[in-house]
Amino acid sequence: MLKTFSIGGVHPHENKLSAHQPIITAEVPAKAVILLGQHIGAPAKAVVTKGDVVKVGTKIAEANGFVSAAIHSSVSGKVAKVDTIVDASGYAKPAIFIDVEGDEWEENIDRSEALIKECDLASDVIVKKIADAGIVGLGGACFPTQVKLCPPPSFKAECVIINAVECEPYLTADHQLMLEHAEEIMVGISILMKAVKVNKAFIGIENNKPDAIELMSKVASSYAGIEVVALKVQYPQGGEKQLIDAVTRRQVASGALPISTGAVVQNVGTAFAVYEAVQKNKPLFERVITVTGKSVAKPSNFLARVGTPMRQLIDACGGLPEDTGKVIGGGPMMGKALVNIDVPTAKGSSGILIMNQKEAKRGEVKNCIRCAKCVSVCPMGLEPYLLSALAENTDFERMETERIMDCIECGSCQFTCPANRPLLDYCRLGKGKVGGLIRARQAKK
Repeated sequence: MLKTFSIGGVHPHENKLSAHQPIITAEVPAKAVILLGQHIGAPAKAVVTKGDVVKVGTKIAEANGFVSAAIHSSVSGKVAKVDTIVDASGYAKPAIFIDVEGDEWEENIDRSEALIKECDLASDVIVKKIADAGIVGLGGACFPTQVKLCPPPSFKAECVIINAVECEPYLTADHQLMLEHAEEIMVGISILMKAVKVNKAFIGIENNKPDAIELMSKVASSYAGIEVVALKVQYPQGGEKQLIDAVTRRQVASGALPISTGAVVQNVGTAFAVYEAVQKNKPLFERVITVTGKSVAKPSNFLARVGTPMRQLIDACGGLPEDTGKVIGGGPMMGKALVNIDVPTAKGSSGILIMNQKEAKRGEVKNCIRCAKCVSVCPMGLEPYLLSALAENTDFERMETERIMDCIECGSCQFTCPANRPLLDYCRLGKGKVGGLIRARQAKK
């Protein structure tokens, strides 16, 4: 029997329209806008100013705290300004604007396609190279990778789990990456194992990607300690806690860190980025992005430079369809609607979903019918109907008691609600408010 997590979950229509579309290298933009906050934690601090000349791979911002990540230029040219721009969240954020001139790379980056398997570096050296390359989790959360690889002394890593689930409907970037770069990913996983000093790694792949399971299993057979785990198709299996449960049958307790189960979880795209950073001296300045939608002329997977306007990638797929209702940054379950399509891509940009007007229109909100479907599908064992009502009535103190901070914002509750209640919206609102209360309380200590 295929493994899966033990609580809740849903199965939305997969709509993997861009599956098996080869990765296309996107054109270098004429102007790149590179955000300073492309990760969880403190935004990076710019180390360039107007007029500075940069190359592809030049460090343009340094980590500004323990939980932060360096930023590198994805283009060559001249820094036009350091200013703010509205990002995918709809808020103005600091960014570095670069006028592109040519495509000159830093000399120390190995641009050859030759596979480099052997890595003789010590664990601490590997972690430093990963930090210097600005690598973050590419599954969406964008947690700085070097921090995850250095767990608190009270915890000991026992295994690495690679998230190759890609359970979000429509998105196919990770799937195609596995089909085209399986060997590099395996080397990256071996390097991650060495970094956290473990001899076991599991690659979780859902059963709707049989070709990826077959290929990765075949390649993994020649790498010590790496095992592919086929998983039942169940959303949100790509959630860190759900994946740990599915693969190891260990649950992360409320408020605990995932490392408490002995597992260090990394996205499959992150493993590939680790290979490129450690073996090729290549910082993280480009990633695979799916551009898709039912009315899109040519759903595609692009290797795009960070800072590329999303409009450019949409145009490369045939342009914005006439019946467009919404453009989503990410997938339909956890993604967020964009305020405009000129926002720049970032390290966490996994996809651009163009929804037609019929799909984008929300159903009429009706009164809760007390069916408890939202409770049965919540993968964290929460009561979304209650949390939603508490948020609506601004009872944020009780929301904290009812474990709102355990919510992973997967949207399963809202997806399954027959009354079209905006459950996820209210949970997100409440989680933000409660997070603010917690930070204010800690600041007073």
